[in-house]
Amino acid sequence: MAEAKPEAGQSGGAVKVDPNQPALVFKDVTMAFDGNTILENISFSVALGETCILLGPAGSGKSVLLKLANGLIRPQSGSICVFGEEITSMSEKDLFSLRRRVGMVFQESALFDSMNVEDNVAYRLNEEGVNTSESHKRVEEALNFVELGKAIDKFPSELSGGMRRRVSIARAIITQPDLILYDSPTGGLDPITSTTIVELVVKQRDVAHTTAVLITHRLQDAFTLATHRFNQETNKMELIPDGAVDQNTRFLVLNEGHMVFQGTTLELTGSDDPWIKSYLA
Repeated sequence: MAEAKPEAGQSGGAVKVDPNQPALVFKDVTMAFDGNTILENISFSVALGETCILLGPAGSGKSVLLKLANGLIRPQSGSICVFGEEITSMSEKDLFSLRRRVGMVFQESALFDSMNVEDNVAYRLNEEGVNTSESHKRVEEALNFVELGKAIDKFPSELSGGMRRRVSIARAIITQPDLILYDSPTGGLDPITSTTIVELVVKQRDVAHTTAVLITHRLQDAFTLATHRFNQETNKMELIPDGAVDQNTRFLVLNEGHMVFQGTTLELTGSDDPWIKSYLA
């Protein structure tokens, strides 16, 4: 019997995931540009199946942290491990292979204007030489997952901001990654559209159980992720009952390049730290 393939959006890379090994580990990572320190001595880990929400004021180094996690830039010092592999000195060839296990939703979507939706979503599959029929099938699955199946032939210029963001998520999940990095997926969107994007993030988390690191500037989005779950029977996001929170959601807070908090939702909301209280207010 042929082995069943995972559904679109499910984790299913060629490399088996070690359940006892963190998906992502930063150890004493420092990053500077032109002598200006952006991140200093950052250490944390993200467990498999965990959603790590990264908060902090503008300019605190959140987007830089995500680029470091994907090997797009390299730190001045410290180590970064992705699925147990140290990436700070990894060759570009090996990084390319590792990135198949990592999906990234860039800020402002970063779609190719000259390509239609199908070619944008299939970009990484085409790089890997996946045949046309298999690629088309997987693109349809990914677009249906983000509820944009009818937009497959459209170009980015024909889409709203929210639709472009959903295409970006489809592109991120097309390789069935084990880790997704979301760089402000609701940035610049209106509240209603933001809720749609957050619902997709929750859906990916609860249906595929994909590990994720997510940046948001909207505290409302962060706490929606922490207090809601996706109901597969109704295909809707719903509030977790009895005031409970998602146990696999944790928070990291950056301020001026330093980690000022890491912990659970309840630890964050119950913090006595004056700066944290002011930031949350």
